[in-house]
Amino acid sequence: MRVVYRGLAAAGAVAAVAVALAVVLPAEPDEVAAGPVTAPPAAPSSSGSAPVPSGSAPAPSSSGAALAPSAAPSSGSTGSGSRPTPSPGASLAPGYTAMEALYADPRVPRLTRDVKRMSLPSPYKKVVKDARSGLAVPRLGRPWKPVGAAPFTTRQVLPKQRGTRLRGTFVTCPLPIMHQKSARDTALLAARWTLNHHPKGSRITWLASQPVKNGWMLVYRVIYGKHQSRAAVVVMDGGMSKPGLAFVTVPDSQRKQWRDIGRVASGVRVLG
Repeated sequence: MRVVYRGLAAAGAVAAVAVALAVVLPAEPDEVAAGPVTAPPAAPSSSGSAPVPSGSAPAPSSSGAALAPSAAPSSGSTGSGSRPTPSPGASLAPGYTAMEALYADPRVPRLTRDVKRMSLPSPYKKVVKDARSGLAVPRLGRPWKPVGAAPFTTRQVLPKQRGTRLRGTFVTCPLPIMHQKSARDTALLAARWTLNHHPKGSRITWLASQPVKNGWMLVYRVIYGKHQSRAAVVVMDGGMSKPGLAFVTVPDSQRKQWRDIGRVASGVRVLG
């Protein structure tokens, strides 16, 4: 009997301790009741917007779509007040225009009224015909020579130089970008596109801007480090499904041929 009583007493003690713990400790901590909890970051939705924690500034409206994953937004704006600034050369999400990307690109300054017209020399009599773009362009004399055109439709180049891959190049092709209602805007976008064919880090300064028959012409300096090239684009409607583009660039190592820039610009014509 003494052993039985001792067992009952021990069981009662264990039960009392269990009841006390149940009273003192809750079965599961209540984090919400304990105080405010910061919401975890949420993945952006397909529209580019994300939930906003209570007390935070509201997110931009759906009209300011987020950049595509390949481009991170910068701290500036395009002037609309709600859109992040596109990065140079970035792919844009729906809602951005090509001109917004242009104006946000620090490599390409605004084309102001201070940029004047230039006097154009007489064009060459000999021409190269580009049936795909609908353009006839000057056939430049020596030291220029025609070479294989791909991926363009016509190409003329200056001789290669030792120690550099840069050399004068004059090409034509159907416009490789989306054309705009304004020929001037299209030429601006074309000039920005030509930076793909200059050294990394290149930037533009404008030298001349003027209308030409059925299009627009821009002449500009491309600066990269301690060197520069002179370049020009002519965008012209040659009666094809897309306007035609003539583009010439000459590095400072071949500056004697800078005079040909104006001859190219004055010599682009619609193929008759």
